[in-house]
Amino acid sequence: MRKTVNIRAASTLRLFVPVRGRPAPEVKWGKADGEIKETALIDNTGSYALLVIENVDRFDSGKYTLTAENASGVKSAFISVRVLDSPSPPTNLTVKEITRNSVTLSWEPPLLDGGSKIKHYIVEKRESTRKVYSPITTCNKMSWKVESLPEGGIFFFRVLAENEYGVGLQAKTIEPIKISEKPQPPGKVSVVDVTHSTVTLTWEKSQYDGGSRISHYEVEIAPKDSETWSPCASVKGTETEVSNLLKGEEYQFRVIAVNEKGKSDPRQLVQSVVAKDLVIEPSVRPKVSSYSVQVGYDLKIEVPIAGHPKPTITWTKNGVALKQTTRVNVTDSAHQTTLTIKDATREDSGMYTINIANSLGSKDATIEVITLDKPGPPTGPVKIEDISAESMTLSWEAPTYTDTRWMKASFTNIIDTQFTITGLTEDCVYEFRVIAKNSAGISSRPSGSTGEITAKDAIEAPDATMDSKFKDLTVVHAGESFVIDADYTGKPLKEAGDDEWFVCTPPTGVQETHYTVKKLKENVEYNFRICAVNCEGVGDHVDLPVSVIAAEKLEAPEIELDADLRKMVNVRATATLRLFVTIRGKPEPEVKWSKADGTLNERAQIEVTSSYTMLVIENVDRFDTGKYTLTLENLSGSKSAFINVRVLDSPSAPTNLQVKDVKRHSVSLSWEPPLIDGGAKISHYIVEKREQKRMAFTSVSTNCVRNSYIISDLQEGGRYFFRVLAVNDLGVGLPATTDQVKVSEAPLPPGKVVVVDVTRHTVTLSWEKPDHDGGSKITSYIVEMQPKGDDKWTVCSEAKALEATIDGLIAGEEYSFRVIAVNDKGRSDAKPLATPVVVKDITMEPIINLLFNTYSINAGDDFKIDVPFKGRPQPEVSWKKDGQMLKQTTRVNVVNSKTSSKIVIKDATKEDVGKYEITLTNSVGTKTAEISVIVLDKPGPPSNIKMDEVSADFISLSWDPPTYDGGCQINNYVVEKRDTTSTTWQIVSATVARTSIKVSRLNQGTEYQFRIAAENRYGKSPAVNSAPVIAQYPFEPPSSPTNLHVAHATKTSMLVVWGRPASDGGSPVIGYHIECKDQSINRTVIRATHFKVTTINAGLIYEFKVAAENAAGLSAFSKVSDAVLAIDACGECKIQLLLNPEKQILVGKSTFIISSLFYSLEPPINLRISDITKNSISLAWEKPNYDGGSPITGYIIEKKEVVGAKWSKANLTNVSDTRFIVTGLTQNETYEFRVMAKNAVGSVSNPSMTAGPATCVDTYGRHFLPVLK
Repeated sequence: MRKTVNIRAASTLRLFVPVRGRPAPEVKWGKADGEIKETALIDNTGSYALLVIENVDRFDSGKYTLTAENASGVKSAFISVRVLDSPSPPTNLTVKEITRNSVTLSWEPPLLDGGSKIKHYIVEKRESTRKVYSPITTCNKMSWKVESLPEGGIFFFRVLAENEYGVGLQAKTIEPIKISEKPQPPGKVSVVDVTHSTVTLTWEKSQYDGGSRISHYEVEIAPKDSETWSPCASVKGTETEVSNLLKGEEYQFRVIAVNEKGKSDPRQLVQSVVAKDLVIEPSVRPKVSSYSVQVGYDLKIEVPIAGHPKPTITWTKNGVALKQTTRVNVTDSAHQTTLTIKDATREDSGMYTINIANSLGSKDATIEVITLDKPGPPTGPVKIEDISAESMTLSWEAPTYTDTRWMKASFTNIIDTQFTITGLTEDCVYEFRVIAKNSAGISSRPSGSTGEITAKDAIEAPDATMDSKFKDLTVVHAGESFVIDADYTGKPLKEAGDDEWFVCTPPTGVQETHYTVKKLKENVEYNFRICAVNCEGVGDHVDLPVSVIAAEKLEAPEIELDADLRKMVNVRATATLRLFVTIRGKPEPEVKWSKADGTLNERAQIEVTSSYTMLVIENVDRFDTGKYTLTLENLSGSKSAFINVRVLDSPSAPTNLQVKDVKRHSVSLSWEPPLIDGGAKISHYIVEKREQKRMAFTSVSTNCVRNSYIISDLQEGGRYFFRVLAVNDLGVGLPATTDQVKVSEAPLPPGKVVVVDVTRHTVTLSWEKPDHDGGSKITSYIVEMQPKGDDKWTVCSEAKALEATIDGLIAGEEYSFRVIAVNDKGRSDAKPLATPVVVKDITMEPIINLLFNTYSINAGDDFKIDVPFKGRPQPEVSWKKDGQMLKQTTRVNVVNSKTSSKIVIKDATKEDVGKYEITLTNSVGTKTAEISVIVLDKPGPPSNIKMDEVSADFISLSWDPPTYDGGCQINNYVVEKRDTTSTTWQIVSATVARTSIKVSRLNQGTEYQFRIAAENRYGKSPAVNSAPVIAQYPFEPPSSPTNLHVAHATKTSMLVVWGRPASDGGSPVIGYHIECKDQSINRTVIRATHFKVTTINAGLIYEFKVAAENAAGLSAFSKVSDAVLAIDACGECKIQLLLNPEKQILVGKSTFIISSLFYSLEPPINLRISDITKNSISLAWEKPNYDGGSPITGYIIEKKEVVGAKWSKANLTNVSDTRFIVTGLTQNETYEFRVMAKNAVGSVSNPSMTAGPATCVDTYGRHFLPVLK
């Protein structure tokens, strides 16, 4: 039968083994590392054994053991079965690392490779919402980083091994994996409120939650200038109040975000806080004075407020307290009050007043709310007037509600009491009102309305009038001139022809000697003439000497800046910037706004009219700081003005951030201040770092006051990003970030430089690696040379290895050499060759450069021993093993080259262990080196098992270690035993460290066999069997004591005497045991050959028996002594003889034969166990059915370990109850119990039925039957 059987999966395995022996042996099949399949067919006869397993799979691989046993001995053999199948699942699949979009998996090879080498592994993933796995990759490693996963996704992963027979079983992650990591720090931390004992903080949410929901935020506190932080709050929101602070103390605070993956880096409050009550006068600052909302839409008015102590806030509408409803409500916070109106209606319009007040005073603010809606219906009644056949006139009243809102019409301060409003829409209806304002900035209530005015040109019906003299008949003679004058009116006037004159003035003329002619057409040329008028008529005209073109008068552009705009304009970040500038110019100038140091913000809104321009930027930030230029240009020229705007915000990013110096553990940074300081002085800088593999930055310094910083304690070779943020009174500014920085420096010089070879034209050098590569990989080495007498070094070679050959040298010349290491940070210092080299052919004694003195290899693996050498001329090579010439075979080969010799050994076995010796010989000399080869394998079996001591319940064994230890230390020995009547081996101990053991708890008289195997880190050796041995003492128990009798008797005691046993069994007698009616009398061993029994009841008859004891145990009891009556020897003896005398008793010195009707005391009944713990067992029983004619006085409880065979007393005092708790028991030990009753006359019953066996363990809720008293 072959030792190894290969079989394909799903085939049928048949193991047929011939067996012989007399008598016919008993045959048993077994499997070393498990049980044989239940479906396996086993056919065993006296001549053969057959094992058949159908449809085998990978789990049927293993070592099958066949054991044959008969009276002459035992024989075993094993057969290794290898099922050629796909592999079992990879083992120990674990998730090593999780980031925001990747997971790193690792695993170990399958326990069963299916009889073929694993080709590769298949990695697959499955989303938790899907049922199908999708492939990720096939890899040859036992780890893989799964990338490009969606952040926050939940996945399962599995790995399958594949060999030449197919894809194996899967190993998969049991729990779903969520793709997430620790969150980034919270955003800006701010102080909301401070009192003498509390501080209220608020902070912004983390910009990135790590892919997993932030569960809560932890707030930590530390006294100023202390590095000891302690938690003070844990909240789910972004605001908390820290209480129980000490008044006047200064504290630091920081906030940490927490998700299911861990804690973020802390975000610290920029400045420390002093616990004290703040006193601030109330103030209210509405953003605008009026709000418009369309009916049906929501309106939200947020009004910033301030004040400490916290002010009370009151809203009124049109002078009446505002009534809050589910539609109209007010919410207040520490810094603002908010009015929210849902589904606005017409009734919501009006004047809203806010009053805030605290102990320091009160302030008011008024906001107008205008609701926009379609007008109401006209009011009636509708009147019908002027009815004719073709028309009728209707009239009605205007609606009671119209869509009106008041808007500001002037944007400059008006001193005069008249004002021309331009920019109106023709035919639109307007109303106007005026509000006065004094020097204190207080505005009056609006004036009454002007009423409705329609914006349109005035229209008058045409009319003409003539002098009354022309009403009558006028006679004109021929040749006379005739003039008829007529005055006409109307707006607009009819246009005249090119040669037509028309009157511009009113019909009555004008009294002044000047007049403004209106309604002219632009760019039209006009002639004018003037006539005087009196009561007699119109005089002759006088013509204007030149014609006039109606065109605008040219006026150069002008810009009027308010005094506030001439100074620096300060505005808080997130507020609205409004720059209102009055302008003039004819024609109307072209307006252009620009920003001196950049482009105008896209959010900028520009409004331009003929009289003003306004620049509006909402939600300003630091980048809106700068010089704004306003340029006006028309035909008369151009005009410019600038306005300086400063946005009060945190700073912009520092500029010119540079990495000044990089060393193996530190990086030096420098930078320049931000271009925009946010309108406040830069107080300090924050320096942060981030590893390449991480997403979040961590703080390095939070209070750097210089423009440079050295970051130390960095990981050598690590890749980092660094950033710097400026801090002012308004907060932390934007970061300036470096490119990726590798923490490394130029390497140290190479190690020792030596000459490897010299010829007439070449020199071969080698050198050692630098002691430190500077934290970055060495990319190359530069070799430089210097001829003797020359001061200049020249590069002669560049190599990536630790050796280089320099050729082209001149024979006989002397050269110096040096080597320089290079990495991506630069060059090292040069390492010179110790002495110059003369270029010439040399002779050299052989030199052996052993890489290792000892080689260790796993059994079954291939290995090679490579020995570099040098020598001139070329040396001859020879190999020996253990002093004998190495014999080359198909498995062991020697390969020689000019610079090395190799031994190649395939499928290493323990025969390859030994000392290998290489010898090099040339004309200059001989060199020898020795190499030790250790094959790592399971050890050989132990030997020479000896029985050092044999006893009834233990046997001491010892043995010699294996002659072959497998190339490593023996970890332990495995000792097994078996009863020779059985074929089953039991492990005695698998962790024996020494070469001896005492095997205890054996059964006396049983024959045992032992086997021992050695075990090292590579496995367990074959076992070696001992000879069978019987567990017994080397001696016997003694014979029974002799001549037992009662030497003296009274009513209270008896003296029992006996003689020594005839034989001590080979071991000295250590004592005696005496019993009376099967009840033990002595509690300890009796050393003498007599004993005084004092537990005697007067008037009763007693018999005794005695047993001797030696190391082997108790002897048989002696014959029972004569019956003795417990009575004093003096006085009259009265004995009542009953019927049928049949018993001899001794009374004093007289002997009588008496008979009595003896009914023995019955044993207790229904003994049971009521409770069990790890060191006690509770018993209960019932009284005997018959008490022997005398009252029951107590009970005797006995116990016995199941393993042993001897009963021992469990109660040391009399037990009168029918229940008892046996204590002092050993945990996990199994016991039996019995009870005997005792009555008033001293009679003891036979033992009851036993209870048990019972094992001492905690019951943990196990229920027992109740015990009845």
